[in-house]
Amino acid sequence: MTDSRSAAWDAYARRKSPRRRTNARGETTWFNWTQYPDHGPGTEVLAVGSGDHVLDLGCGTGGNAAHLATLGVRAVGVDLSAARLAGARERWADAEGMELHRGDALAFLAAATTPYRAIYSVFGAAYFTEPRLMLPAVHGRLVPGGVFALSQYPPVEGCYGCQASYIPRGFDEDPAIVKRWDHPPESWIAMLEEHGFRDVTAGVLPAPARGRRRIGTLLVRGVRV
Repeated sequence: MTDSRSAAWDAYARRKSPRRRTNARGETTWFNWTQYPDHGPGTEVLAVGSGDHVLDLGCGTGGNAAHLATLGVRAVGVDLSAARLAGARERWADAEGMELHRGDALAFLAAATTPYRAIYSVFGAAYFTEPRLMLPAVHGRLVPGGVFALSQYPPVEGCYGCQASYIPRGFDEDPAIVKRWDHPPESWIAMLEEHGFRDVTAGVLPAPARGRRRIGTLLVRGVRV
């Protein structure tokens, strides 16, 4: 049976602009946690190095995973969208140490046998999966001391839990609908601690001072006990 979420993200891929060829520093690969270019922290959030295995949940077109691969990290990405993965394979065809898989994040975690040093999600599958299902699955695939980190839009005050996201499609088509999970920082901290993470932090990175956009980015991080 076709997963309707796959069709939704394929529709998103058709409308999404590709990542720039270079960033403001002239780099051809880079890590971006936020929805703004050249903004926010980088790979230091993950505390990984050459030879470590890292998993990207909802890798999209693979820019973050490709950057990790250039650092010698064994970067694995999983995504539901065949269209986004096709873009990733075309853009990063020469990236050594990166492998991409099509599938559901929870199913991939359940079947995986690799222990990961870090698992992360940048506006990816962790945003669109029930945390009480995602967190134990992630915990089970991390090595002790491994890092889990996610970024997504901060919640609207009072609008917590399962929400609906509308993904535009064609001009004469209704939008596709996918579920997302919004929680305030203090709830993320409590949930991660409940599921076996320590040194948990969660907060909203302010938007860049330039421009008129003011919505920040929620960044959550925890270390597996």
